[in-house]
Amino acid sequence: MTKRYAVSGARFAVALLLLTACRPSDRQFVRPPSYDPAHDIGSLFSDVQLSGIFPDSKEFVDARPRFAPATIEARYDSARRTTGFVLRAFVAQNFVLPPQQAAGDGYHTVASQSMTAHITALWPVLTRPPDSADARSSLIPIPNPYVVPGGRFREVYYWDSYFTMLGLVQSGRTDLMKDMLDNFAHLIRTVGHIPNGNRTYYLSRSQPPYFAAMVGLYARATDTAHALTYLDAMEKEYAFWMDGADTLASGHAYRRVVRLPDGVVLNRYWDDSDEPRPESYRPDVEIGQTLPESLRAKFYRNARATAESGWDFSSRWMRDPRDLRTLETTELIPVDLNSLLYNAERTIAAWGFVRNGRGDDTLFRRFKQRADARRQAILAMYDPKARFFFDRRWRTGALVTDRPSLAAAAPLYFGIASDDQGKRVAARLERDFLKPGGFVTTNFASGQQWDGPNGWPPLEWLTIEGVRRYGRSDLADKATGRWLNLLDRTYRSTGRMMEKYDVVNANKKAGGGEYPTQDGFGWTNGVALALCAQKAGPCKD
Repeated sequence: MTKRYAVSGARFAVALLLLTACRPSDRQFVRPPSYDPAHDIGSLFSDVQLSGIFPDSKEFVDARPRFAPATIEARYDSARRTTGFVLRAFVAQNFVLPPQQAAGDGYHTVASQSMTAHITALWPVLTRPPDSADARSSLIPIPNPYVVPGGRFREVYYWDSYFTMLGLVQSGRTDLMKDMLDNFAHLIRTVGHIPNGNRTYYLSRSQPPYFAAMVGLYARATDTAHALTYLDAMEKEYAFWMDGADTLASGHAYRRVVRLPDGVVLNRYWDDSDEPRPESYRPDVEIGQTLPESLRAKFYRNARATAESGWDFSSRWMRDPRDLRTLETTELIPVDLNSLLYNAERTIAAWGFVRNGRGDDTLFRRFKQRADARRQAILAMYDPKARFFFDRRWRTGALVTDRPSLAAAAPLYFGIASDDQGKRVAARLERDFLKPGGFVTTNFASGQQWDGPNGWPPLEWLTIEGVRRYGRSDLADKATGRWLNLLDRTYRSTGRMMEKYDVVNANKKAGGGEYPTQDGFGWTNGVALALCAQKAGPCKD
């Protein structure tokens, strides 16, 4: 698992991707001048990650080698054979560990501050300056300031940033929004896509593609002329997600694209590596060891693809919702992912029309046709009997109707659902998903963090605004009140804004997942301010 190896289909490009329809064996990869922890220090990587020295695998991949990785690898090969060798001491001598501090970085809550005042005070605390290039760091440098989520999440995260930006708009920080958009455009130009986060170990995957939605948000907060500069980046990111579509046969999949028997191309989540995730190495390996060796690569690929979805992990992705080993994410066409790409197609079409308003509407026509075709395919992911949207299995075409989740709100948020569908979905969301603290992610208590009883800020926003778009302002206001009251009660008792919340029992802390619940927290702050702009109550100073 830990050996260094040359160019192959499993090793993802960390330089500019060749965004063509070539097969994996045709792809030429260039090694970046940066630190790749899982492959640069030999067996030391797996030995440390499996030793339990660090309860959180992310801590070691965020550590900076004090010396050249090859030098550390050679020292380790020699030192570990000596009497009295202590692995922990060796790591301390050869690596600078990331700071052990909470999101606040020394910030202390002021007891008299309201929740909104607290959030406003946190923006500079969660903002990081431009990065300096460092070949001994797993951090991918980006040229402008950016907001991190907080806690163990020390870098920028892709889909988090859209929901963080909602709050930046309310705080009048469109300058910081532009900095973050410029950073993402920079990553698209230099890496070929927006990775999960700006770390080398995230380069083999992306996250839910919210870049076009960010551009639209920025345009509404400023003006379209400012946003037009991102059209080329939107097209290039779209090409990453659609890589291979032009030559794909019906009924087949390649990377992130699937061509259905009727010829329509939709998307799935994917990862170009089938190794354990470096930032979650130990839990991945421990689960992998319970599987036959022939099935481990498939599990690792699906674990990584699920991380690309942002919903890591959820019963939504498991054939057996109680068994994480049955992850089947790459077999599914997610309704929310395709709603995002529909929005990207619509945005590119609209921006292309504005830019080429002198009569050249080729870009507009091409992307409008793609958006229209995708919309029809998404509408077919609605089950009239269940009155809900579901993911689809791409091999069989069957809807996964036994896994209802808040992903069904995405076609409402992006205006894809028909009026009748939107109202029926809203009714079911109210009946089955609205809890005392807001909307629950799923009604299945699997122990995974993207299941009940947890509610997550991005899904609260999508669902609240989705039902509002289809005439259910009453439901939106009710859910907003419950969610903001939960956030305010938690803030007043802890002084913190959390990553996720238990919306079923407000007296319990959200749980599940591979790490403790983090505080800070970028997307919670952003959604809270955006909702507060629509409602009083706990938002009043």
